[in-house]
Amino acid sequence: MPNNYTSLISELREKLKECKSPHDIANIKAHYLGKTGIVTNEFGKLKDASLEEKKELGKSLNILKGQMQELIALQLDNIQKTKEDNNFVDVTLPGKNISMGSRHPISITINQITSILSNHGFTSVSGIEIEDEFHNFEALNIPDTHPARDMHDTFYVSDDKLLRTHTSSVQIRSMLSNKAPLKIMTPGKVYRCDSDPTHSPMFHQIEGLYIDKNVNFCHLKGVLINFIKEFFGKDMEIRFRPSYFPFTEPSAELDIKFQGKWLEVLGCGMVHPNVLSNVKINTKQYSGFAFGLGVERLAMLKYDIVDLRMFYENDISFLSQFKGLK
Repeated sequence: MPNNYTSLISELREKLKECKSPHDIANIKAHYLGKTGIVTNEFGKLKDASLEEKKELGKSLNILKGQMQELIALQLDNIQKTKEDNNFVDVTLPGKNISMGSRHPISITINQITSILSNHGFTSVSGIEIEDEFHNFEALNIPDTHPARDMHDTFYVSDDKLLRTHTSSVQIRSMLSNKAPLKIMTPGKVYRCDSDPTHSPMFHQIEGLYIDKNVNFCHLKGVLINFIKEFFGKDMEIRFRPSYFPFTEPSAELDIKFQGKWLEVLGCGMVHPNVLSNVKINTKQYSGFAFGLGVERLAMLKYDIVDLRMFYENDISFLSQFKGLK
């Protein structure tokens, strides 16, 4: 082998010693064996050599190329083995402390509410969040000209599609697709243009609906009084205050005495006959009650949270307080 080829081998050995990664190896390989590499250029010179020279030089170049390929492959293998050794994990060492996550307080509160209501015979039903005006307003006795439309501060996504302002739309769809009697609860996200320490553009509601023969306001009061007691884990001073909702008649708001003050926690009432007629339920044969509550509001009261926005800031120190709760 010519001396200059031997010196190339020595040169390659020294450069390979400096390689610390597969990327370095790739650069070295391209320098010597790539399309414009040193060895490739040497092969290109054979066309100008004589026949005897071609035989000798060609043989030497093939040997040179093979030796370089072996040296490069060996160094690459060494680098990979070193990397594996550095990543070795001793499974006999004591483990690091792992911080366990917790359920979000909103999820905890939804689970608690639905568990209580399921014990009262309510079945959970979900529905779509992008609604049309019929299911969100008109079927609920809220026509175009009704002033209650102004109360909802609706997010419209098109001329006739909107982000639902309450889960009452799920009740409408359930009554249209199922015959009475039915007893359902509808947990889910709802959307309104509002944002402050006690309001959010997106929040969670759970509504209850019971349609059957001879259902009256006493049934509604009994369910809600028991619900409040079970949710807070103690007897609470409660009052039903007359109110107005277009989809119930009579209507009321339920207040609880909390830290010496009366606080509204939910709205309720007997399902308006117009709503039952809109979903093809015989108002002479069936009656029903409905109620709706804000999940965040109940969670704030139960866990003494002063700012609703804390639920959505993903603060670990805040969320970690709920470890162990389901």
